Amino acid sequence: MARKPPTKPRKNALQERSRATVDALIEATARILVREGFEKTSTNRIAEVAGVSVGSLYQYFPSKEALVAAVIDRHHEEIMGIVRATLCDVMDMPIEKAVRRLVTVAIDAHRINPKLHRVLAEQIPRAGKLDVEAFNREVHTLVRAYLDSHRKEMRKIDLDVATFICVSTIEAVAHNTVLNPAEMLPEKTVRTLVDETTRMVVGFLKPSA
Repeated sequence: MARKPPTKPRKNALQERSRATVDALIEATARILVREGFEKTSTNRIAEVAGVSVGSLYQYFPSKEALVAAVIDRHHEEIMGIVRATLCDVMDMPIEKAVRRLVTVAIDAHRINPKLHRVLAEQIPRAGKLDVEAFNREVHTLVRAYLDSHRKEMRKIDLDVATFICVSTIEAVAHNTVLNPAEMLPEKTVRTLVDETTRMVVGFLKPSA
């Protein structure tokens, strides 16, 4: 069995100059992935675009897969920052209003740099074992906390099951909106997606009239 390339950084950048080098390498990797794809991405090419030596690159990252992993991690963290803030904002909102806000924000967050998002969706398996599950666990924890505090509005259903279905549904719609072959869906279509996804999730959570 072929050995998987390492995906962990060699060391953390602590000084400002080191952080600037790491940032330049990660940004260069993202640009190359979007323009040229994973196969044409190489440590030499990344170093060239970042304006640093290959030796400097290897001080921080052992492989191109480690750099792709860093791009994925940064992209997920950017999305999670938005999701965390939104879940804090909706904690006291009724279910229908909260779900609509979550669906809207999920789609908007996934549309941050959609070309990169598409490439990363394809490259995650190639980059080795990544801890993207940590982000998923955090989302589930936050959504479950919201549902737990709004039990009186919900029909009787296991909270873990409800959380899994809600998160999976919203994530699938948001993710596939970005993966749509069209460069950018019309805003009218996006609004319809928000309306229908909200209707579906709220209908699942709330008791029948």
